[in-house]
Amino acid sequence: MKGLAILGSTGSVGRQALEVARAFPDRLRVVGLAAGRNVALLAEQVREFRPAVVATVGARELEAALAPAERPVILEGEEGLLRVAAWPEVDIVLVAVTGVAGLLPTLAALKAGKEVALANKETLVAGGELVTALAGRAGRLLRPVDSEHSAIWQCLQGSRWEEVRELVLTASGGPFRTYSRTTLAGVTPEEALRHPNWRMGPKITVDSATLMNKGLEIIEAHWLFGIDYERIRVVIHPQSIVHSLVVFRDGAVLAQLGVPDMRLPIQYALSYPERWGPLCEAPDLVALGALTFEAPDEERFPALRLAREAGKTGGTLPAVLNAANEVAVAAFLGRRLPFTGIAEVVARVMDRHRTVSHPTLEDIMAADGWARRLAEALIAKVTS
Repeated sequence: MKGLAILGSTGSVGRQALEVARAFPDRLRVVGLAAGRNVALLAEQVREFRPAVVATVGARELEAALAPAERPVILEGEEGLLRVAAWPEVDIVLVAVTGVAGLLPTLAALKAGKEVALANKETLVAGGELVTALAGRAGRLLRPVDSEHSAIWQCLQGSRWEEVRELVLTASGGPFRTYSRTTLAGVTPEEALRHPNWRMGPKITVDSATLMNKGLEIIEAHWLFGIDYERIRVVIHPQSIVHSLVVFRDGAVLAQLGVPDMRLPIQYALSYPERWGPLCEAPDLVALGALTFEAPDEERFPALRLAREAGKTGGTLPAVLNAANEVAVAAFLGRRLPFTGIAEVVARVMDRHRTVSHPTLEDIMAADGWARRLAEALIAKVTS
């Protein structure tokens, strides 16, 4: 029995993680939950799973929504999030909060000696050097929850790193894979949120449409697996059945296949090194008929190139990339910026940044704040 804390329990990944916990009550005990402002859903989760501790920005509302006998320890704000991540009864922390907000609780969990299942790619994008160094000192394996990184992790079991030639990340291409640059300029948030394969939150869904999501995953793969950027490649795979591949030095290629269902990588991150009974059916290859692959177009989707450049430069630049992207995506969803403006804003913010090498946590947070302010200023000029 593992004590589980889910940070971001009311989001898409958090809700699916609770489905896994519900399916395996003899293996997982939900000890802690943390969420934002969806207090009504959080209250339902508390009543069902009876965690020992909960953190939310709506602490008073949650307390009012629960009967006295239903109330766990209720904490508020960022400090509460950090305390849940380090709660004594917790064995494994699933970090599924959105954006750079996942960095501090990830560090808190590692400092407390917890296992970390990471569903938040921005944590490694912004603070990969700090996080991986701390994980190494703590003797903890970062368990990837992204389907692509989970696939690579699974393909590498039993292999030695010196045998690996390259990693190949697959991307669905999103809803606009075949759109021209001109057409992309006019797409709406509603169109961007209609992902053809995956059930995800708004921010990551837009990132999938711009291919920024895959760019962030390149940086994440670099830190998770300690591999050079030149040995990480992206291919478009519209069916989302092959989740990623590992190419070995003898020319052999191992791939992990599965239906596009996030419960599979979530379950593997929580069950490792075991495999528990299936929540998901295996793909029917005969029914699928064909699996196709193509090269990404970085002219139409420049976010992929920007992320790779940020990763290679390193230092504070990936944090700047991530922060500017978060602001630009929010502006697009708020109809303040066209779809093609997302990458344009990110590029302009990156161009103005003076990168700090081997940054401290303070350097990273300062770069994050600077990038957000500049991105907002640039967007304000577009909309004025």
